[in-house]
Amino acid sequence: MAVECGIVGLPNVGKSTLFNTLTLSGVPAENFPFCTVDPNKGMVEVPDPRLQMLNKLVKPERLVPTILSFVDIAGLVKGASKGEGLGNQFLSHIRKVDAICHVVRCFDDSNITHVMGSVDPARDIEIIDIELCLSDLETAKKRIEKLEKIAKSGNQEAKDELVKLKEMEALLNEGTPLRRHPDFINFKSEVEFLTSKPVMYVANIAENELKEMSADTRSWIDSVKEIAKKDAANVIVLSVALEYQLSQLKGEDLQLFLQEFSIEEPGLHQVIRKAYDLLGLITFFTAGEKEVRAWTVLRGASAQEAAGSIHSDFAKGFIRAETIHFEDFVSSGGEKMAKEKGLQRAEGRDYVVQDGDIMHFRFNV
Repeated sequence: MAVECGIVGLPNVGKSTLFNTLTLSGVPAENFPFCTVDPNKGMVEVPDPRLQMLNKLVKPERLVPTILSFVDIAGLVKGASKGEGLGNQFLSHIRKVDAICHVVRCFDDSNITHVMGSVDPARDIEIIDIELCLSDLETAKKRIEKLEKIAKSGNQEAKDELVKLKEMEALLNEGTPLRRHPDFINFKSEVEFLTSKPVMYVANIAENELKEMSADTRSWIDSVKEIAKKDAANVIVLSVALEYQLSQLKGEDLQLFLQEFSIEEPGLHQVIRKAYDLLGLITFFTAGEKEVRAWTVLRGASAQEAAGSIHSDFAKGFIRAETIHFEDFVSSGGEKMAKEKGLQRAEGRDYVVQDGDIMHFRFNV
């Protein structure tokens, strides 16, 4: 699906290293501001243990996971909304993504320059929020000017939108991101607001802090979590440097490394799954002898829309979707027994797909 999660943050917080680790793309990640100029894009497999369980039951010829797109966006600095640094590029690139993964520096390292001179996650988050608010404020003012002219003719839709926009303008003037007000998250307008995009935070800590955190690190993480509460956002604490090392390991070597640091799974798996959820995505499966595959649709998608995500002909000639939920499929030991138990359902085109549905589409074109 054409949905993307943008990785943002101040320069030198670990954005490009996180992107490299997620995508194994090898883009530059250097110790100087604005190393990333053009946005880098990469596709990432979504880790889903359900796929491995289906693999054991069905024993297909191949297994295909679903994927997610991440974008590494240039670092933002104070004054970006007025064109400072690479602000104009940053703002234009973030406008194109559907959700934001905000990497926050929660480690101190004299070898890695901090553009603000010291570690202060709350300040760093505020810098980006204010710049996005200022950009949105400019967008709102231009839209208000246009609508005021239209409203003079008595256009009720323009009048209604004006009321909302002026409320939004007041919040943005205070430096308050629109995502903190549910009424404005899904507000329909011809213009798009950066601060209405959903956000998640990655608190990037030093590798040596994983086993036993210092008081400073705990304090920095707490400050990120406090802000995240206001945004109803997730916070994932990890060491990007360590995750990069993990990404180079496979099999037994990876398991030994995880045990050494008392980690159940790579933190990147959490990042990917939380980003997937943040984008409002769910997974359904198709399962046959030739292939078991995970497919992505937006939460709330109909069976016909799910069919169309496989092939447009499936949607055009849709007859029904033969559906078994994942838990029923596994507990029954596979499709045959699930059918015998009456756990397979025939669903129509308007059925709302549930996360984990195993679907077989009947169509005629």
